[in-house]
Amino acid sequence: MDQQNLIEELQALESGIQSLIMQKQNLQIELNESLNALSEVEKTNDEVYKILNGIMIKADKTKVLTDLKEKKKLFELRVNSIEKQEKIFEEKAEKMRKELNEAMNKKK
Repeated sequence: MDQQNLIEELQALESGIQSLIMQKQNLQIELNESLNALSEVEKTNDEVYKILNGIMIKADKTKVLTDLKEKKKLFELRVNSIEKQEKIFEEKAEKMRKELNEAMNKKK
């Protein structure tokens, strides 16, 4: 593979890594919000409400807890999946950087 193609592929890979990082950050924010909501619902002995289509309605605490736990699990799975992809992309990028450095050193 010539240097120009290698550089272009590396740039595309690094762009993909940045995209994954942004996705992961957004998911981590949503995960933290779910964890906070879960904590608050678990602590309360009062009635529980949730927002549905912009309207606050009374909800069953057990159902809300179940939903929040499922949401938490889903966010954790998605974050883990993105972290695995990120690791694979990082390894490929590192390999390509080494190839590029070797190719550039040969030209000298």
